[in-house]
Amino acid sequence: MAERWTPSRVEDAALVSGTGRFLDDLDPLPGTLVAAVVRSTQPHARLVSVDLSRARAHPGVAAVIGPDEVREAVRPFPLSTGAAMPYLPSGVDTVRFVGEPIAVVVASDRYTAEDAAELVGVDYEPLGVVTSVRAALEPDAPLLHADNGSNVATDRTFSFGPVEQAFEDAAHVVEGEYDFPRYSSVPMECYSVIAHWTQDADGPAVETWANFHGPFTMVPVMAGALGLPTSSVRLHVPADIGGSFGIKAGIYPYVVLMAVASRHSGTPVRWTEDRVEHLLASSTGADRVMRCAAAVDDSGTVTALRMDLVDNVGAYMRPPEPSTLYRCFGNITGPYRIGAVGIRARAVVTNQMPTGLNRGFGGQQLYFGLERLMDAVADATGLDAVEVRRRNLVDRFPYETPTGGVYDSGDYAAAVELAVKNAELDSLRATRASVRAEGGYYGIGVALVTDPSGTNIGYVGLATPASERKPGRDKSGSTEHVRMSVDLQGRVTVMLGSVPQGQGHATVARQVAADRLGLPVEQVRVVIDMDTATTPWTVTSGSYSSRFAPLVTSAVVEAADRIGATVRAAASVLLEVPADGLVLVDGTVRAPSGESVLFRHAAGVVHWDPGALPDGTSARLYEEAAFTPREVRAATRDDRINSSLCYGFVAEIVAVRIDPDTLEIAIDRVSSVHDAGTVLNQQLLDGQVYGALTQALGGAMYEEFTYATSGQPTSATFLDYLCPTSAEAGYELRTDHVVSPSPLTPLGAKGSGEGSSMSFPAAFANAVADALAPHGVAITRLPLHGEVLHQLLSDHEEKQWH
Repeated sequence: MAERWTPSRVEDAALVSGTGRFLDDLDPLPGTLVAAVVRSTQPHARLVSVDLSRARAHPGVAAVIGPDEVREAVRPFPLSTGAAMPYLPSGVDTVRFVGEPIAVVVASDRYTAEDAAELVGVDYEPLGVVTSVRAALEPDAPLLHADNGSNVATDRTFSFGPVEQAFEDAAHVVEGEYDFPRYSSVPMECYSVIAHWTQDADGPAVETWANFHGPFTMVPVMAGALGLPTSSVRLHVPADIGGSFGIKAGIYPYVVLMAVASRHSGTPVRWTEDRVEHLLASSTGADRVMRCAAAVDDSGTVTALRMDLVDNVGAYMRPPEPSTLYRCFGNITGPYRIGAVGIRARAVVTNQMPTGLNRGFGGQQLYFGLERLMDAVADATGLDAVEVRRRNLVDRFPYETPTGGVYDSGDYAAAVELAVKNAELDSLRATRASVRAEGGYYGIGVALVTDPSGTNIGYVGLATPASERKPGRDKSGSTEHVRMSVDLQGRVTVMLGSVPQGQGHATVARQVAADRLGLPVEQVRVVIDMDTATTPWTVTSGSYSSRFAPLVTSAVVEAADRIGATVRAAASVLLEVPADGLVLVDGTVRAPSGESVLFRHAAGVVHWDPGALPDGTSARLYEEAAFTPREVRAATRDDRINSSLCYGFVAEIVAVRIDPDTLEIAIDRVSSVHDAGTVLNQQLLDGQVYGALTQALGGAMYEEFTYATSGQPTSATFLDYLCPTSAEAGYELRTDHVVSPSPLTPLGAKGSGEGSSMSFPAAFANAVADALAPHGVAITRLPLHGEVLHQLLSDHEEKQWH
């Protein structure tokens, strides 16, 4: 099947010819006015007064809303925990990070709105500031939310298996503390919203457009904030959203804020974020402080693991956080047979912008700590870094982890051996020895990760103790919907409930449908823009956590098979043979005798002559299918959960060379092997691997949101927030894959969109650590670049001197 599916992406023609339909290109409603947002200049302050009068008097201004209007119209967003940390789309009494909205000006154009925004007068009373989780956890730390009594938004402790006994019996106890940085996705198009508040006989309603791709758990959250039924909040998402990589999948507070602005202006309101606003106040991935420990026996086998995870969620625990803490709960032991696990999971608020989803969320952070720890295990036992991992690999499937994850399939050992072979590891080791003999720096790093896909949203329930989770109110699921129809000419239309951001969903859905129906791909079209009033969706719908390949394509298969059964029944009338023996192939319906009719002619019977159909056959060429795997259920009373449906695998080896004079790090070679189950489209799989590697390169070497101790951001432009370009991605890359089809999906497919975004930062850090190991320098944080290495080496030399 995979060999047949080689057409280029159907999405590309519009994008490369400049005819893509991004939200800022669209003008769906006449009379739409434009908004500008007034933002806090203070990291933490009480709002003494907000004077809107001069802005309201400015020519061309239709409305200005501030704290009073938001307080009156908006309820705090529902949170995943009971923390007393109410979150509104703008500051009403207190602002808690630089860039937090305070007011919105609606005017005839953006220029007028910006000019009037400068006339809003804000009087602040500064409050104490904390910008790191370590500072926020201090007993005397300033409190961001006084009613909560601390800066901890959630704090849970878990224990699975004989953790204490394993550590008591261990030949080695290996420990480490690691810091993963805060970085983001920097999409091409920043956030954009059009909102229109209306009133009719049924009451108020809001129609919105946003380059938001889900998950659609956020739609009822936004409706609840506005005090409206979910059905009264209609959301449109265009086919092209300018990229996301997760950053547009969390809650969009600006949908709610612009809805209130529209209510006061009496017109539709448009707002598009500029780049400074995005880097200042949109969303980032969570930075994490991890304390990890492994109990290890004499053979190098890890028998137990302790993980103390502390996420910095910024000023508010904005939904869907604390997802980053729990998304990888089922695979927290990675690809290793570790029988006992102790976990403490905390989310802490600080005076930084709130966090959300960023490609590989939860996995980036987890595997940086786990794979640095595995290198420490190798050091403690005297084993090679690859060998210690081999000894601990999961080697039978399905495999159930102590925390409840069920790994569906894999051949981890084969993937590791392929990565070693492609890397020419012995050659790299010889190069390392040669460079070191000349006094240079050369290192080799490895990282192995289990790659979850098809998220079970029930993991968020783990933030609440089992005793407080109400029976019958559990949450779970990985459901995805599609609609499929066949017109009078036999053309098939597939409507997806999962909005893509460039992954090629239309290309693959078209291929899957065409293959199941025996049609040329040109006879299938795919609709990928979203309208929540007409498109099939559930609260779990959305393009996040690599859901498309395992979930959406499975729903496409089910819908196509139902359509196919009807077409075969119709063809049986024309061929005068039983439907059971008919097959769909090459655009025809063919009998065992070789006789055939065109697919479109058979479909025409259903439309034009339904009375001729066999008894019991519905005259229906319109199907809606939902794929709901039974393997993903709510968390158990003992806090175990299968947090994803499928689990792929990545083995990555990275070699780096460090200039001894400038300390500039150059990537010498990357060997990356992926197991994503059945490969649906090799071109798209390769694209996901290359894209994830490049995004991971940013977090490993360049990207980091930084703040001064005063709480002022120091990376709010591309002069300070550095992103990799094609020039930085010019290393030697060798990619490959093994295929372990999932038994849980009809096509055997697993997700592949996040793998290297989780593995590469850890493999890169391990390579740099290996390069600096002869000099006694430890690597415990990212990003790593020349300036960081200079400081690490200087600090080490100073300690040695003293």
